[in-house]
Amino acid sequence: MKLMKIVLPIGILILGYAGMKGIEVSAADNTAAEKIDTRPTVTIDSLIPEDVRIQLTSYGEVTPLETTNLSAQVSGEVQTWNPKLVSGGLVRRGETLFTIEPDAYEAALLLAQANVASAEAQLIQEKAQADVAAREAKTMPNSKVSDLYLRKPQVMSAEAGLKSAQAQLKLAKRDLENCKVKAPYDALIVSRNISTGDYVTQGSPVAVLNNIEFAEVTFPVAGFDTKFLDANSLGREVVISDNNAEGISLKGVIHRDTGVVDNNTRMSYFVARISDPYAINSNGPTIKFGSYASVTFEGKVLKDVFRIPQELVTNRKLWTLDADNNLHSNKVNVVREDSGDFLIKGDFDPKRVVMNLPEYPQNGMAVKVIENLSDSVTAKAN
Repeated sequence: MKLMKIVLPIGILILGYAGMKGIEVSAADNTAAEKIDTRPTVTIDSLIPEDVRIQLTSYGEVTPLETTNLSAQVSGEVQTWNPKLVSGGLVRRGETLFTIEPDAYEAALLLAQANVASAEAQLIQEKAQADVAAREAKTMPNSKVSDLYLRKPQVMSAEAGLKSAQAQLKLAKRDLENCKVKAPYDALIVSRNISTGDYVTQGSPVAVLNNIEFAEVTFPVAGFDTKFLDANSLGREVVISDNNAEGISLKGVIHRDTGVVDNNTRMSYFVARISDPYAINSNGPTIKFGSYASVTFEGKVLKDVFRIPQELVTNRKLWTLDADNNLHSNKVNVVREDSGDFLIKGDFDPKRVVMNLPEYPQNGMAVKVIENLSDSVTAKAN
């Protein structure tokens, strides 16, 4: 009994120790069998080269093509004025804006017509007398026939008198016509300085008009954008959008290059022209003078560039995979930013571009490629 009491605990200890060692060996075998893959996972995609036409956008203020300080060309009392001749009024080319009392100018026209008739009669008389003198001269010796005898000076004087009378008649007609002051173009009335009964003198300012047949927007193009301008930019169509009114857009053309570069900003300036900005001759949208507008137009076509999200290009490097799924950085040329993407060119494999980088990518780093979700869905469907 005493021997059993000694042997039994020792046996239990031996069996427990053997079981513990067996568990350790089994765990080691499992660990060896389950080798952990520590490579970071990435997805890849293919890039396809494309031709991209650059869209350029700038901004500027809408201004009238011209502003006229209208003045009277004759003096007199204002008889009537057009109800549209008020601030904000719109008038058409040739429309009468106001009239000046015409009596004195009608009388001057009658007097000028009378002077022309008298000068014509005097010329007819002189020519008749010259014809008589010419017939008589045929029977006289040549030594006694002079220009004065033939009445040539008298005829020339009569002709000059007629021309002078005709000139006075022309001026009288013009002055009478100028009693009706008309719009020189389709116009927006800015201000009016006359009222009925006012006496205006020749050259006195009466109103300020803005030309609404055309409007212009002077807009800058930054130095780094000038290289994307098309060689035939002048005459190219632009879209002008009113930033003060949502959805208002009109078409125009690039009319001219101002020909200078700003010394401070190094920007070049171009002028876009809009036809009928106040839609007086159409049912289109209107854009008001003084509006701050955006100008959008097409530039050059970039050929064979790759479009890629900006976050995949760091320090002008793009990462790709080689055949062994190792990372490689590639220097690329960022040609332009476009709608949140980069347009790039470079010498790299466009079929294996890494779309999600590890936290600390290194050249030669081994990675594990996982399928794109779209690829997995397609594979399961097949």
